[in-house]
Amino acid sequence: MEGNWDTVIKPKEKLLSVDFKELWHYRDLCLLFVKRNIVVQYKQTILGPLWYLIQPLLTVVMYMVVFGGIAGISTDGVPQPLFYLGGICMWQYFADCLNSTGNTFVTNANIFGKVYFPRLVMPIADVISNLLRFSIQFSLFVAVYVVYAIVGTVACPNIYALLTPVLIVLIAGLALGFGILISSMTTKYRDLQILFTFIVQLWMYATPIVYPLSTVVGKTVAGFDLYTIMSLNPVTPVIETFKFALLGAGEFIGWGWLAYSAIFMIVLLSLGIVVFNKVQKSFMDTV
Repeated sequence: MEGNWDTVIKPKEKLLSVDFKELWHYRDLCLLFVKRNIVVQYKQTILGPLWYLIQPLLTVVMYMVVFGGIAGISTDGVPQPLFYLGGICMWQYFADCLNSTGNTFVTNANIFGKVYFPRLVMPIADVISNLLRFSIQFSLFVAVYVVYAIVGTVACPNIYALLTPVLIVLIAGLALGFGILISSMTTKYRDLQILFTFIVQLWMYATPIVYPLSTVVGKTVAGFDLYTIMSLNPVTPVIETFKFALLGAGEFIGWGWLAYSAIFMIVLLSLGIVVFNKVQKSFMDTV
């Protein structure tokens, strides 16, 4: 007798086949993973979520001493705490999402081996849960901004501040795309985890976090324009636009570079999903 089934589990016939309806059906599971990620991260800690504030504050102090004081790197006239906090907010969200999604298969192998659910739910939950940290750190940025406004020394936001939600989506999409791609590769080659951690650390210095992009204008490396090379980093247009929009620092990098980051994100996500779908069929044999 044929029965009517509520759920049908079948293999993915195409590499790029993503059942978004199925992902939506498992939204409650995604929210449970989000809650788990938030609770587990600072479980059995004394200060708990206060570390979300302590970490960027200590980082800002270090940047002020090393880059602002010793190295004397310009912040385009923006108060150093504001300039560094603006960069830290966006970069930390990108790095957190990248690190968590980049270990999806390895850290969740036990769960994947016991029960079926769309595997993309896990990295998506990581990206969403990291929004809490970003929200707290962004609130700290706003609080410092208000303090400078009261004192009378503050940078001026502009109309591009309306792009902030779009910039957050771009940075999340880039992190998710890179993360699931790297996670797929680390199932077989564990050395990539060590290399990946090192690359993320170096990546920050190739992105205008502790310095404005204007400081590299007119400079060359091996005959190549350094401004163009750094702008090819898909994270650079997003970070630079974020700073310009809220702090008025530097110049607007341009719609062309923002479009480049958006197209890069779409292509990267598509490639990541293709590789992710291919690896998830047999990753239990290699993890």
